[in-house]
Amino acid sequence: MDERQKDTTTQERAASEQSVKDQDIPEGAVEIPVEIVTEEAPREESEAEQGNEKIGDEAQSEAAAEAGEKAPEEENAGEEEAKPSYEDLEKEAENLRSAMEALRKATEEEIRDIRLRNLAELENFKKRLNREHGEHLKYAAENVMKDLIPSLDNLELAITYGSRDEACKNLLQGVEMTQKLLLDACAKHGLERVGKEGDVFDPALHEAIGTQSREDLPNDSIACVMQGGYSLQGRLVRPAKVMVNKR
Repeated sequence: MDERQKDTTTQERAASEQSVKDQDIPEGAVEIPVEIVTEEAPREESEAEQGNEKIGDEAQSEAAAEAGEKAPEEENAGEEEAKPSYEDLEKEAENLRSAMEALRKATEEEIRDIRLRNLAELENFKKRLNREHGEHLKYAAENVMKDLIPSLDNLELAITYGSRDEACKNLLQGVEMTQKLLLDACAKHGLERVGKEGDVFDPALHEAIGTQSREDLPNDSIACVMQGGYSLQGRLVRPAKVMVNKR
């Protein structure tokens, strides 16, 4: 700001001198240089402003220095206040130990439960496997027995119709012996005959194909067996076809 005022003063002085020179000066007159005196008040004001600015800068520097000195002190004070005590640390450590102990017990119980459950599942699997294996062995001859049943039916028919002819008596004895041997061999593997005259009719074992009326048999009993049935180890292979007595 001072330099700007100086430039302005210099320009005004030069303009004044030029205006004096430009005036008509009579011949023979002596030119007297005129010096224009300007007021010094602006210069004094600029010096005062510079002084004020210096004072303001010094005050700001001192304030910044004081703030810089106070900041570390405040941080240190905050750190000292935030630092936990020995009792707090001991209490926190005890809480952590309790939590870890509870977690350990819960984990051990869970592992023990999983182990017992796996052992139980393994034992059940073994039992189921043994049961299925036993059933497989028990009914392994089922298909063979099913193939032999038609032969037993034919032998039975031969005996039934051969007994009506006297000429077939000798041959009939051989057929009966063959039937007996075959039935005994099948019985060793668990095959049994189902359905006899006089037995109570059972829909689970017998298949009714008609009715008959016989006074010598109770009602709802088997009056006549049309085709014998067979079971293997208690499992029905073929139901017996029978006539049910209805009086």
